[in-house]
Amino acid sequence: MKSVVIIQARMGSTRLPGKVLKTLIDKTVLAHVIERTQAFQNVQEIVVATTRGSQDDPIVEEAKRLGVMVSRGSESDVLSRYYEAALQLQADHVIRITSDCPLIEPEVSSLVIREYLEDGKYDYISNTLERTYPRGLDTEVFSFASIETAHRETSSTHDREHVTPYIYNNPERFRCRSIVSREDIPEYRWTLDTPEDWELIRRIYEALYQPGRLFSWKEAAAVMQANPSWLSINSHIEQKK
Repeated sequence: MKSVVIIQARMGSTRLPGKVLKTLIDKTVLAHVIERTQAFQNVQEIVVATTRGSQDDPIVEEAKRLGVMVSRGSESDVLSRYYEAALQLQADHVIRITSDCPLIEPEVSSLVIREYLEDGKYDYISNTLERTYPRGLDTEVFSFASIETAHRETSSTHDREHVTPYIYNNPERFRCRSIVSREDIPEYRWTLDTPEDWELIRRIYEALYQPGRLFSWKEAAAVMQANPSWLSINSHIEQKK
């Protein structure tokens, strides 16, 4: 059985254009995401899923420079982009990661993956249905069969743009489970969508990053707790609906 991480990435961003190729300390945001994703356990393949548009050619070049596979698909229909990438790689299980999360945590993501694989009775498991982890550690794991069904059945623009809502909003069709954290600090926002997000992530990286070492989410939380004013940098930002 093959588990594949699919990292969605594109250059277009209304609030912070080109964010995934911004240089964070010593490499691009996308490179940091890929490096951290490569530390996930129980994964056989990683692919960057971007669009067919020429504006995303730089993402293709960066992924190839980093030795990661690329799949290109629709810009707006992200569900079809995921389905086609999973089909191309003959995935049995899909791990969904977004490229604007340079603090993605191998320990947390590996826990979600392990719970999904070991339990074996769920179609979808994530740490996002009930938010107890900081935003930016989001990890969704689901079966190829479930995304194939969603791709075939839903015509909703919302479902197709956000990939997984058709699965977790139909619990009578799909068996879903949420992974929760004992630390319970969902107020921390570690995803990159605005200049304010960039300022906070840059500060965390400057405090903790060392080449060749992946700092943990608990270290990032400790830095936040030691610098309580940092919370206000992006706490007013609303996640795009």
